[in-house]
Amino acid sequence: MTKVNPTEDSPARVLGHPLFRDAPPEVARLLLRDAAILHVEDGDLLFREGEDAVEYLYVVSGGIEVLRHTQDGQERVFHIFRVGQLLAETAMFMTHGRYPMHARAHGDAIALCLKRAGLQAACRAWPDLAMRLLARLSDRVYQRVNEVEWFSDSTAAQRLADYLLRLRPGEGSSVRLPLTQRQLAAHLGVRAETLSRLLADWVAQGRIAGARREWVLLDPAFLDDLAQPARRSF
Repeated sequence: MTKVNPTEDSPARVLGHPLFRDAPPEVARLLLRDAAILHVEDGDLLFREGEDAVEYLYVVSGGIEVLRHTQDGQERVFHIFRVGQLLAETAMFMTHGRYPMHARAHGDAIALCLKRAGLQAACRAWPDLAMRLLARLSDRVYQRVNEVEWFSDSTAAQRLADYLLRLRPGEGSSVRLPLTQRQLAAHLGVRAETLSRLLADWVAQGRIAGARREWVLLDPAFLDDLAQPARRSF
């Protein structure tokens, strides 16, 4: 894992993010002050849960996953951030000042490291940015409330069906799991044995085909009908 000075185009990329778009020049300077490019290899940790939250990241290439370890030592991957996405920007405003999760490279990746002090100063200088961040945080809280309800009311089969459909690129039928099956089970809140049984049953029924991380959705209508009752309309 190495840090270097930003390339000429990386600041332009991050300033094109919806949060920062149309930022006045003085605000842009605050946001990019002391920024650095981070090159990481697959599996490298960018920060650890509990460390001082002094930087947030913009993904330039590759992917970065955020995760926690459960009490029994299993990994739970909450999200994989891709090119053009910000992560840990909300941690810059937490009163305890620490990262709430680990961040790890998902494959080789490049990220632009931005500073907490610069983001906070930019919010003070440009209230539009603070309002955009507030809207972003509100949307995430709403999303998490819906997820709690989803996990409470849905079955393991409904969660898996919904997850597979969300991976589908457009109307295509081939999907690649970004997680191992054990990680996916933890992500969906089911036992690994339950996930394995569901996949095997759907293969036997001709609903899906494949193995490990590579799958083909042979009957997406079945999966959609299965997941639909537990979904919210907004």
